[in-house]
Amino acid sequence: MEWLNLEDSVNALSLLGAAVILALTIFVAGGYIKKMKDSRAEGELAKESWDGIGEFKNDIPIGWGVTYLALIVWGFWYWFIGYPLNAYSQIGEYNEEVKSHNAKFESKWANADHKTLVEMGQSIFLVQCSQCHGETTEGMNGKAANLTRWGREEGIVDAVLQGAKGLNYPLGEMPAGLVDEASAKAVAAFVMAELSEVKKSKNPALVEQGREIWVTGTCSSCHGDDGKGLGGQAPDLTQYGTATFVAEVLEKGKKGHIGGMPAFKAPMLTEIQKKALANFIYSNK
Repeated sequence: MEWLNLEDSVNALSLLGAAVILALTIFVAGGYIKKMKDSRAEGELAKESWDGIGEFKNDIPIGWGVTYLALIVWGFWYWFIGYPLNAYSQIGEYNEEVKSHNAKFESKWANADHKTLVEMGQSIFLVQCSQCHGETTEGMNGKAANLTRWGREEGIVDAVLQGAKGLNYPLGEMPAGLVDEASAKAVAAFVMAELSEVKKSKNPALVEQGREIWVTGTCSSCHGDDGKGLGGQAPDLTQYGTATFVAEVLEKGKKGHIGGMPAFKAPMLTEIQKKALANFIYSNK
C-alpha cells in the first residue's frame, strides 16, 4: 500500500501528527469528562450577570495553551525545516520526473522541421485550445480570437478597430476606434512591413501612409517609435506574427469574451510545444 510508505516523510509526518492528535484528544476529553462527574462549580465570578447567570473568571486550560504553542512550533518546523525544503516527497519526485522528461522531449525535437512542428502543434491545439477557438481555429463565432486572422495583418486591423485587452500591460487596454478602417489597414501594413520581424505586408502600397499615422497618431505614444512597447509597458510589435509573440501570450494568459485563457507555463507546455503551436497557427491561411 503506497500511502503507508513510511520512507516518504510526508506520510510519516502525517501519521505521527494523527497519532499525537488522537492521544491528546483522548487525554483532554477524558480529563474533562472526569471533571464533569466529580467537580463542583466554584471559583471567582466576573462582575457581569445575565438574568442571574454569572461567568467564572477561568484562565485558559494549561493543556490547551501548551498544545496551541506546540502546534505553532511544529508548524514552523514542518514548513521551514522538515518539509519541503529538507526532505523527500512524492510531489518533489514527480516534479523532477516531469522536468527530466521535458528535457528529453526538448532535446529530441530541438531540430524538428516545419512540417513536424505543424503536426505537433495541431495535436496540441486540438487537446488544449479547440474547446474555445474551435477545431478550425476560427474562434466559434467570436467567442474567442479568430486565429486565422490573429497574428497577421488582419489581426492588427481587428485590434485597432475593436480594441485590444486582456494581457495586463502597465499602460492598460487599447480602446476601440482610434482610427477608421482605411487608416487601420495602413497601420497594419506599416507594422508588418517595417516593425515586425515578418518584414512583409499584403498591402505594400499602404506602408508609407501607415508610417505617417503611426508617428503622428497615438500608436507611438504607447508602443514607441520603434514598436517595442517602451520597455514592456505595451506589447512589443516587433515580435508580432512570430513564434515569440505566441509564446508570450501563452505565458501570460489572456482575458477573453467567454472567460480567461490560462497561462500555459512550463511544465504545461515546453518551449518546443509553444513553437509548434505557433507554426500550426500561422500555417492556417
